[in-house]
Amino acid sequence: MASPLAATREQIIGFRRRAGALDVRLAAGSRSLRTAAWAGLQDSMPRAAVLSIHARVKGARPTSWEDRSLVQLWGPRFQVYVVSARDLAVFSLGRLPDDARGRARAEQAAAALHAHLAGARVPYGVAGEGLGVNANSLRYGAATGTVLIRWEGARAPLVWTVPAPDVDPAEARLELARRHLHVFGPSTAAAFAKWAGISARAGAASFESLRPSLTAVTTPVGDGWILSADERELRAEPGPAAPARLLPSGDSFFLLWDEQRALLVEDPENRGRLWTSRVWPGALLVDGEVRGTWRRAHDVVTIETWAALTRAQRDAVEAEASGLPLPARDRGIRIVWDS
Repeated sequence: MASPLAATREQIIGFRRRAGALDVRLAAGSRSLRTAAWAGLQDSMPRAAVLSIHARVKGARPTSWEDRSLVQLWGPRFQVYVVSARDLAVFSLGRLPDDARGRARAEQAAAALHAHLAGARVPYGVAGEGLGVNANSLRYGAATGTVLIRWEGARAPLVWTVPAPDVDPAEARLELARRHLHVFGPSTAAAFAKWAGISARAGAASFESLRPSLTAVTTPVGDGWILSADERELRAEPGPAAPARLLPSGDSFFLLWDEQRALLVEDPENRGRLWTSRVWPGALLVDGEVRGTWRRAHDVVTIETWAALTRAQRDAVEAEASGLPLPARDRGIRIVWDS
C-alpha cells in the first residue's frame, strides 16, 4: 500500500484558495457562477451569496444571486443556500436521509406542500399555517429536490415546489462528497457528514464508495483524503494570492469545524474572534491568509485586523470593500478601521 501523501499547511490553504477561485476572479458568466457555487453558496446572512460570488467572479452585482442559472433552497444543515440550477439534485437529493423514518418525513413534507400550494408561491409561514404545521418542518421536504425558496432577508422566504430531479439519490450523495473533497480537502467522512448535515453512517458509506478515487493525505492536524484527480494541484507550489478578499459569514473558505479551524487560523484567540458563539463575522483575507474580521451595517463596513497591515495592504482592503456589490453603492461605502 502506498504511503499517504504529506501536505503542508501552506499547500492545503493554497489548494483551497485555488479550488475556491479566491486567488484570481473568474470571468463573468453562468459557468463561473457554477464554479463559484461548487460547494454551494451559503446565504443564511442576507445576501452573503452575492458577496461570496463577488470574491470569485468578475462583475458581480447586487442581483447576481438571482441569475437564471442559480436557485435557492434549504441546503446543507437546512441553511439557506444558492446553488447552480444544474446542481439542484446534488444539494437536495444528496442529503436525502438514508433511514426509512427520515426519508418518509422528507417525502411527506414535500408531498403535503406540493398538494397544498397547487403551483402557487407563498411565504413559508403562510404555507405552514395552511397545513397546520410548524413552518420550519417544511425544510425537511427540501431534501427531495422539489422545494425551492426565495429569501431576500427582510421578509419570510417564499416557498414553492418543482418536479423532482431525475437523479438517483445515492449518486447525488457521491457527487456531494466529491464537491466537499474538492473544496474542503483534505477532509474526512466525519467532516463531510457534519458539513452536509447527514448521518455519520451515510458520510462513511460515501467515502467508502469513493475510496478507489481517493488519495490518503497526512496534514498538520491529522489524516484525511482528497480526490486523486486533485493530487497534482495539492502538490503544486502556492501561487500569488489576491491582495484582499472580504468573505461573508458562512463562506465555504472558512466554513470549518474542529481541527480544521486550527489549520486555517493558528492563533486560538483569533479563532475565537472569527468563529464566535453567535453570528460569525466575515473573514478578512489578505495575501491569502485570514488577517482579521469584518462586519457591515447598511453602508458602513467595519474592519478589525489582528495585526498591523502595511499601507499597500490597507489600500487593497479598502479597494475591495469599496467594490462590494451592495444596494448602498449609490451612497458609497464608508470604511471604519477597528484596529
